[in-house]
Amino acid sequence: MVVVLSLGCALAYGLSDFIGGLLSRRISPWAVAVVGQTAATVLTLALALAVGGQPTAGDWAWSVLAGVGSGAGAAFLYRGLGAGSMSVVAPVSALFAALVPVGVAVLTGERPATVTWLGVACALPAIWLVSRVDDHPDAVPAGRGRGAELVDGLLAGLGFGILFSALGQVPQSAGFGPLALTQAVGIVATIALAVALGASWVPRGRVAGQAVIVGVLGTGATVLFLLATQTGLLTVAAVLASLYPASTVLLAALTLHERIGRGQGIGLALAAVAVGLVAAG
Repeated sequence: MVVVLSLGCALAYGLSDFIGGLLSRRISPWAVAVVGQTAATVLTLALALAVGGQPTAGDWAWSVLAGVGSGAGAAFLYRGLGAGSMSVVAPVSALFAALVPVGVAVLTGERPATVTWLGVACALPAIWLVSRVDDHPDAVPAGRGRGAELVDGLLAGLGFGILFSALGQVPQSAGFGPLALTQAVGIVATIALAVALGASWVPRGRVAGQAVIVGVLGTGATVLFLLATQTGLLTVAAVLASLYPASTVLLAALTLHERIGRGQGIGLALAAVAVGLVAAG
């Protein structure tokens, strides 16, 4: 079940990123993020009230940490993608989003089977390859060095890795209340970093309203990830969820007729192998 839930999470995150990327071509990506996170907060709050639960003080603390990670991850990812090279920022962020939870899981006592580790070993380069795109030299704004791009990707990946790791500590008995708090804290963190970076984040116009769908999909993805960590290993859930760039690439190829590069094709094949190995484990 953890494999199915994690792959569903990856698909939902990929679709959310795809739609969010299209909207960000028309309005500020920060506004898209704020609207999406606001919609996600409302949805998860309604879900929490309907389902109930008995969260502890520790569960609330983990949810706050997850929200900070979510908001920071989105902030540095948008800054990196907006002012740097996507072929550097995207794969670095996705890779560290997987590596951080794996490290946390191992340190807290998880011991996946050998076959599962082989799947993880295939998934990590798959995440890197699928995320990479061919950039035209002119696409990288002047003044942005490779080191700055790597820093943005690293910080984004650490943020999302913290999100995954913290949510992995919330038990099923807590319900969805902590997840609602995570989404709310994410809004505050995103706005705070946008202000600090001097970016426009206030939603304006009809297009901004369309970003609600990003929040709906993001909510579904986060709920699926939370359920995945509650039914299986955090190692498995985090690595498979971090394959979300694969669904974005496939959607872009099918709907926008974007060409899948050789490296991306190899990455997709490795991703399929990784899923099979993890499922077998």
